[in-house]
Amino acid sequence: MHADDSQMAPGASPAPDAATATRNRLVIGLLMISTFTVILNETLMSVALPRLMSDLGVTANAAQWLTTAFLLTMAVVIPITGFLLQRLPTRRVFLMAMSFFTLGTFVCAISPTLPPLIAGRVIQAVGTAIMMPLLMTTVMALVPPQSRGKTMGNISIVISVAPAIGPTLSGFILQYFEWRWMFVMMLPIAIGSLTIGYFRLVNVSELSERKLDVISVPLAAVAFGGLVYGFSAIGEGHGEGGPMPLWLPIAIGAVVLVAFVWRQLKLGPQERALLDLRTLGVRVFTVSVIMMGLAMMALFGMIMLLPLFVQNVLGYSTLHAGLLMLPGGLLMGISSPIVGRLFDRVGARKLVIPGGTIVSAGLWCMTLLTPESTMFLVLGSHMLLSVGLAMLFTPLFTSSLGSLPPHLYSHGSAVIGTVQQVAGAAGIAIFVSVMSLRIGRETAAGAEMVPAMAAGLHQAFTLAATISLLLIVAGFFVRRPPDAPGAAPQGH
Repeated sequence: MHADDSQMAPGASPAPDAATATRNRLVIGLLMISTFTVILNETLMSVALPRLMSDLGVTANAAQWLTTAFLLTMAVVIPITGFLLQRLPTRRVFLMAMSFFTLGTFVCAISPTLPPLIAGRVIQAVGTAIMMPLLMTTVMALVPPQSRGKTMGNISIVISVAPAIGPTLSGFILQYFEWRWMFVMMLPIAIGSLTIGYFRLVNVSELSERKLDVISVPLAAVAFGGLVYGFSAIGEGHGEGGPMPLWLPIAIGAVVLVAFVWRQLKLGPQERALLDLRTLGVRVFTVSVIMMGLAMMALFGMIMLLPLFVQNVLGYSTLHAGLLMLPGGLLMGISSPIVGRLFDRVGARKLVIPGGTIVSAGLWCMTLLTPESTMFLVLGSHMLLSVGLAMLFTPLFTSSLGSLPPHLYSHGSAVIGTVQQVAGAAGIAIFVSVMSLRIGRETAAGAEMVPAMAAGLHQAFTLAATISLLLIVAGFFVRRPPDAPGAAPQGH
């Protein structure tokens, strides 16, 4: 089944023959395994920084660049993927993405000092940024509408479970092995995926002659890079300022974002946009993306806050904090395919409204956590949150992309990926800042650190729970995509 870059397939067929169905399963399966690997790698650093600071002899501010540089690279590359996926064949894009990731992983594994380790993380991030939009766009091209829910349910495992088990895996490795094993264990999987892709992957995309708008590239880099860097700096600094005001990169990013959006809206009708924002003119897509942004804020915020509570308030180890996140991640993985099959039968609204309600209930349960709370309350709250997120991600991904015309699939995937990165970074920044400000007030009033930390986390959980109410309201505006079975006609 080896194919060169000239082999093409025009898109999904409602009833593919056996050979085509086998090919499609191979393509989607390989992309899912590869995407799971790169997303898992993204969250491995969440509990590893103290160990790296000690082993490499660097400060906290220097070590944070392992995360910041990764997020910045993602924020810069993802908006460009919509253009790449329309200009380059599937196979070439995959080989490029996995080559970057494999090379970056190798560099990280052999790095003797911090600078090459940061360089390796940047190279990894280039590959990571390309993989998710590639997976989503390919699924929309290959899978007929009536089966997309099931497939997207499997993809939701990749999106939701990989970040959840990353801290657990990292905590286990750091407990028993050298930090390099975080990257060494990734290498065989990355090399295997790259090898299989080289020999077996075929092209399934339709290409266009769209020209690159060179002005949009630096605008996207400054806009999304500024926002993610600003939010990350707040989160990593626990709300405290550094050499520049915390608001400055966010303000610059926001201003340049306005210019970027204006240019994309102008170039979209001419088929010249780097990131075609005509996708946002489709109501179903826009509502779904907003809900995904809120859900990603909750997911990444809790990945940051719950381990802090377990370690700094309840006094458990890093490994215990990582293990705490595992049942919720596994539950999300088990639930996602079931939700996908339900979506194919009942549509989006009957899933996202209860899903948003369950997410909100899980977050409100977290507002009950105190220094006297048992691990069972922490675990139960996180598992409730995980079930709710599983009920959201699959319908939202399927509804958002399914509502777009095929020529906008790649740009829709890029918009979703960009929103995920910015919303995740913003969620961490907002919740950590609220927590830190409350801790500062409590300690200034003479409180001990553990009660102060508990009060700060309570305030952050309360804010997250309040924001989650928007998920319930927005759920009433989500519709099944027009081309799905049983969908009612709707305007864009």
